[in-house]
Amino acid sequence: MHAFPVVRRFLNRSLMLALLLLWTSMASAANTTLLVVGDSLSAAYGIERQAGWVSLLRQRLGDEVNVVNASISGETTSGGVSRLHELLRQHDPDIVLIELGGNDGLRGLPPQQMRHNLATMIEAGQKADAKVLLVGIEIPPNYGQAYTQAFKAIYRDLAEQYKVPLVPFLLDGVALEEDLMQDDGIHPTAEAQPRMLENVWPQLEALLPKQTQERMASQ
Repeated sequence: MHAFPVVRRFLNRSLMLALLLLWTSMASAANTTLLVVGDSLSAAYGIERQAGWVSLLRQRLGDEVNVVNASISGETTSGGVSRLHELLRQHDPDIVLIELGGNDGLRGLPPQQMRHNLATMIEAGQKADAKVLLVGIEIPPNYGQAYTQAFKAIYRDLAEQYKVPLVPFLLDGVALEEDLMQDDGIHPTAEAQPRMLENVWPQLEALLPKQTQERMASQ
């Protein structure tokens, strides 16, 4: 008769342990935060926001990663620098994806200014103990070969300098396809967003926690 309280205590402890393990497993996934700091290309300009590549990424990751999209249409690297400190403080991200520079190029801003701003953002992310992923963009050739080449080289040089992974061109396979670009010739359509996600995915996936990579691979 006296054995029943002992059994009940054992079962209660077992149940509590199982619940604790479940909670820990759920919390570990939720504790991974990805911060996306970009411009209109990541803010789904001209299309439904849920159709944008960042929203598609959020759907792919599910509960594995908390995706914070802090992208703003029209954002420049200067704007990114001014906002990043507060974003890092507020969200404490594990990964920071920087997709900026396109508007600097379209406005013909000095490449060295853009380089300095991107470097500042990378340093801030690394100082906050976040992994940084740099996403590059290219500008049309009508800006002149010297400018376009200098612009493109910035991403490659910064990735090498700071030892961060690089997506060379977010619009690879998209920019020259008329049916994948909106009428302005600058912003991609909804149909282009899955391709943009695939351009980013290999480099981003490598930054995810090993457990998350394994769970994603098994899905």
